[in-house]
Order: sequence, then C-alpha cells, then structure tokens
Amino acid sequence: MHAKADKTENLIAFDLTGGEASDAKHFETLLDLGPDIESRAAIGDKGYSSKANRAAARARSIVPVIPHKDNEKDKPTVFAKALYKARARIEQAFGRLKRFKRIALRCEKTERNFRSIISFAAGLCLVKFVHTA
Repeated sequence: MHAKADKTENLIAFDLTGGEASDAKHFETLLDLGPDIESRAAIGDKGYSSKANRAAARARSIVPVIPHKDNEKDKPTVFAKALYKARARIEQAFGRLKRFKRIALRCEKTERNFRSIISFAAGLCLVKFVHTA
C-alpha cells in the first residue's frame, strides 16, 4: 500500500500494489493521486530513493525529502533531517488504519474489497479526528 497524507496525519490518497512490487516505481503515481492541492514537499523512505523519483518531484516543483541509499553514488552531504521528521505523520496514519483488524490482518481476499475497507476506515479516522478536535 502506497499512501499520501496531509500535515494533520489524514490519509488523502492511496494506491494498492502487490507485495513484490518495488516502491520506487509507484512514486510518480503517488504524486498524481489525491485532491488537487499543491504539495511543497514529498517525504518518503529509502524505498522511494532514485534519481528518477527526485527528478519527477522537482519537475512538479515539489522538494523531494527522500534519504539516499547507502550504496548510491554522488550522495549530497546535506540532508533535510528536520523535514524528514514529518514522515512520522504518514506512519501515524498507517498506525491508525491498522487499528482496524480487517486491515491489519489483511482479511479481504480481493483488491476491490481491500480497497473498500481501507477507504471506509480512512473515512472513519477522518470523521473521528475532526469531531474530537
């Protein structure tokens, strides 16, 4: 599951792929998903690390905040660690989703049903979060 979250830890878009699929290949798809808002930064883990992904983000005027892999050549010496700490928001959004047993245990067998359960759970998280504020 590849997901996009806003600054308040709400999932705003997601995409499902097979477990064997590489994260890096779905980065551009993830940039294009979701509501029509202008992102200023794309924060991802090392799974999304590639020159093509960084170039795709920059082409959309988005700052890529993705750590370089240890075996990459020509790594810059400076990395925006302060921005990268915001990646905890997507991790917290995943944690909130995994409180739903059907998502955590992947009970749904078909992609359509699993996508529906994730959408429903994300909606419940959004409503619960809004009404407790």
